[in-house]
Amino acid sequence: MTYRVIQWATGNVGRNAIEGILAHPELELVGAWVHSEAKSGRDVGEICGIDPVGVVATNRVEALLEQEADCVLYSPLLAQPPEVIRILHSGKNVVTPLGWFFPPSSVGVAEVEAACRKGGVTLHGTGIHPGGITERFPLMLSALCRNVRHVRAEEFSDIRTYPAEAVVRDVMLFGKTPEDAAKSPMLDLLGNGFKQSIDMLAAALGFELDPEKRSLHEMAVATAPIATPVGVLETGTVAAQRFTWQGLVKGEAVTTVRVNWLMGQEHLDPPWTLGAAGERFEVEITGEPPAHLTFRGLHPPDLHGDLERNPGIIATANHCVNSIPYVCRAEPGIRSYLDLPLISGRADATLLPSPR
Repeated sequence: MTYRVIQWATGNVGRNAIEGILAHPELELVGAWVHSEAKSGRDVGEICGIDPVGVVATNRVEALLEQEADCVLYSPLLAQPPEVIRILHSGKNVVTPLGWFFPPSSVGVAEVEAACRKGGVTLHGTGIHPGGITERFPLMLSALCRNVRHVRAEEFSDIRTYPAEAVVRDVMLFGKTPEDAAKSPMLDLLGNGFKQSIDMLAAALGFELDPEKRSLHEMAVATAPIATPVGVLETGTVAAQRFTWQGLVKGEAVTTVRVNWLMGQEHLDPPWTLGAAGERFEVEITGEPPAHLTFRGLHPPDLHGDLERNPGIIATANHCVNSIPYVCRAEPGIRSYLDLPLISGRADATLLPSPR
């Protein structure tokens, strides 16, 4: 069966999702929403820098909602819950990297769940971190262990490979004073997703978490000017950040989710580094036996390549794309990894039998 898909937004994740949809043997791209007038009316392939695909993008929401489609891959810069509810009401499943990973206690979840029931469709949140490294893969690894006492999921990234100046300087607050950066919304913005990851791990592993989770924001400042793709970070301004969220049982951490974001490894105080292992994601289970998994290949190989083809962005898009057939076949409602079968990719089209 072929599932008809609308791509919602054509930013970095959206463009890579479109390539993934076109390559997937069970999916057909039938529409695309774009924010700007400049993109509206153009062939989606042209927008993505590939050959024309015969699908014209539009910024007319109503036209897309009236269109016949099985699923929307929803990836604008920020999620708009009323917009997602409208899509669900239109009878289209939604896959997104922007939240709803495991939201039983989240604000507004009842309205979203009701929209799924009304539309007879499913909403699934997925991605990398959160959306995979922090939930799916720790749970897979935990199957090798007994007496699990702690789960750690951690990112180590050189943030110079993320050249979005408005986000890095005005949202992440790199290049600001420590006093200004301490007001960063990232602890809450990221925490919404990562706390859902912690809750999913607890639900699957059987931890009875304390009501409050622990959150920590640490910073390192530049001891000399640091040249970056988003401009020079001046001495004394924030050049590295570490965010940590922990689920507790009787005050002791049983789950730790952490991101380490560094603008390089020189001229930092404290003198943080990515370690000898370099950029990576790690998953660690403390149990019997202990298990440790390192993910490589999800970061750009250097600072000078095509950073819009960031492997982490491609992987995020692919995790969404590969989820679509499973989500379309699922029962209505918000569905997490705990509700869906094992999700896999698909073989390269050149390796598939020729159609008869």
